[in-house]
Amino acid sequence: MADSIRRVVLAFSGGLDTSVILKWLQQTYNCEVVTFTADLGQGEELGPAKAKAELMGVKPEHIFIDDLREEFVADYVFPMMRANALYEGLYLLGTSIARPLIAKRQIEIAHAVGADAVSHGATGKGNDQVRFELGYYALDPDIKVIAPWREWDLTSRTALIDFAEKNQIPVPKDKRGESPFSTDANLLHTSSEGKVLEDPWEEVPDYVYSRTDDLVAAPDTPEEITIDFKAGDGVAVNGEALSPAALLTRLNALGKRHGIGRLDLVENRFVGMKSRGMYETPGGTIYAVAHRAIEQLTLDRGAAHLKDELMPRYAELIYNGFWFAPEREMLQAAIDHSQAKVEGTVRMKLYKGGVHVTGRKSPHSLYSEKVVTFEDDAGAYDQRDAEGFIKLNALRLRLLGRRDR
Repeated sequence: MADSIRRVVLAFSGGLDTSVILKWLQQTYNCEVVTFTADLGQGEELGPAKAKAELMGVKPEHIFIDDLREEFVADYVFPMMRANALYEGLYLLGTSIARPLIAKRQIEIAHAVGADAVSHGATGKGNDQVRFELGYYALDPDIKVIAPWREWDLTSRTALIDFAEKNQIPVPKDKRGESPFSTDANLLHTSSEGKVLEDPWEEVPDYVYSRTDDLVAAPDTPEEITIDFKAGDGVAVNGEALSPAALLTRLNALGKRHGIGRLDLVENRFVGMKSRGMYETPGGTIYAVAHRAIEQLTLDRGAAHLKDELMPRYAELIYNGFWFAPEREMLQAAIDHSQAKVEGTVRMKLYKGGVHVTGRKSPHSLYSEKVVTFEDDAGAYDQRDAEGFIKLNALRLRLLGRRDR
């Protein structure tokens, strides 16, 4: 197969692993490597990735560094948030939702440069290999995929560093020691796992946190904010209209200051094992609470409850890498249909890691104070109607009771 590979598009961060992969691809497949680095709001300077690729012989026209922040939030994060998606009831899917966009852009670049294959740096134990490759095959069924971690014999960090040194690949000083944990970051979240986090009984060390301030240091006074929604998506914070990426960036800053969005989770990976990770999703946590609050006013009970029934399946599809699968698209169509009248403003207080809804209003509210009031409703609701309603719903229970008495 190596003889048939002429050009490969590599998802490239410029770090130790993908730098070694770049050289390994050049040597093992004797091919030209095209690098693709996605700016998803991870907060890192991407210039060094370009410099590293050039140093390793990649042609300037074959180095792609793309700012995908707006597309990421508008076309991936927001649709997922419309579903109120939580994997295993807790995880806001920050890593999972980034993978289909990276895969999509990688395939687009492969087609543009005439590449035979794509490659990634995900290991053979994790979920990301599945997510990337399901995305690749969905978008190009005939693409060749190279997953070095499943092919090579570089099975330790020491081996990677030795390979790098033998091939004149610069290794930063901070990469020479054993990394205490691994991270993945984008505009929605930062995930940390491995090494010091592998024992689920041990508390996450303070130095692991990077996106959220410690609760003790958080302000002692609650901060009140508002988020405006239209058609199920956030459009403004504190009355200021913002683009999707700018809105999430603003909420991230607010969440960081108040220590919001930390999650210590033991999850079930798609490949079959359990893993322990620590997730920080400051802005996403605020946003998710606000979205549910505006739905409380605007969604009919049947639609709201059906959405909640569909949500675990939808979240599992994203977690497992099936973003481009027809069943996810079918669920998305139903979810998006429910969001047409999800419009209005949610008011919240942020305090010491908590997000507390204090008010919500909508021009499409289904809440009727006239009907629900304990005071005189002026005939809006006839309480006598409840008797027949209760008796009809009790009929089967009464029949069962008489039979089993």
